[in-house]
Amino acid sequence: MIDISDKVIDKEKPQPRRPEWIRAKLPYGESYTKLLGLMRGKQLHTVCEEARCPNLGECWGRGTATFMILGDVCTRSCGFCAVKTGRPTELDIDEPRRVADAVASMKLNHVVITSVNRDELKDGGASIFAETIRQIRIRQPKCRIEVLIPDFRGDRMAMDIVVDAAPEILNHNLETVPRLYSVVRPQAKYERSLEVLRYFKERGLVTKTGVMVGIGERPEEVLDVMKDMRKSDVDILTVGQYLQPTKEHLPIDRYVTPDEFAMYKSKGLEMGFKYVESGPLVRSSYHADEQIVI
Repeated sequence: MIDISDKVIDKEKPQPRRPEWIRAKLPYGESYTKLLGLMRGKQLHTVCEEARCPNLGECWGRGTATFMILGDVCTRSCGFCAVKTGRPTELDIDEPRRVADAVASMKLNHVVITSVNRDELKDGGASIFAETIRQIRIRQPKCRIEVLIPDFRGDRMAMDIVVDAAPEILNHNLETVPRLYSVVRPQAKYERSLEVLRYFKERGLVTKTGVMVGIGERPEEVLDVMKDMRKSDVDILTVGQYLQPTKEHLPIDRYVTPDEFAMYKSKGLEMGFKYVESGPLVRSSYHADEQIVI
């Protein structure tokens, strides 16, 4: 049992019954098979697989994927995330070229690049992000590039490396409400993540962030977080249902109803977000190619 202020998360409690509105498509079809072969052939990772995304079947069937760079071992241990935690053993400096080759092979118009946390690296992996962007510009110059970055421990020199590579969209997820950070994102800081978003906005980038719901937060807390996002002038917001990847991860507190998701979208647009994607299976890169605000 984990004490979080006025609430206790019990990892042993029975999970609520999955409602009818949570239905993910199974992966199948020619596009899925082709993309799977491409990723394996180039020894690349996708957050779709590593984080057990429920939209893998739909997105891969559409020929889209979110590339995960800097390996598949994360130096942090977030309570919600299925990506492996540990100490990475190496840095693959050829990875940016292979990602760019895959983007060109897929003829993508929009690509999302994310990563594990690499806190043991001086720049947190920012230089690999930048080189990946540069390689994609060479191979697929008309492709719009969205990066979903870690917080780089708030290091502005690292963030400037990414800024100078000029991605079209900068995404950094807040993930949850401040009250739950100690168990959901124990090595992160809410205010630091907000500062990351503010800094990139000040540098002229389109900014984006996302939160999970159904992990123990209250609706009014989510709305307060959305207000904080707008104070940082964030452009794009995603809101999705938390789904427990394994029994070792934080349990689902509740399944959020479609009406509540619709409320977050309506309130978000009223607050001034340029685009809000809110729904049970929404993830930070879900339908990213449709979120055009630039």
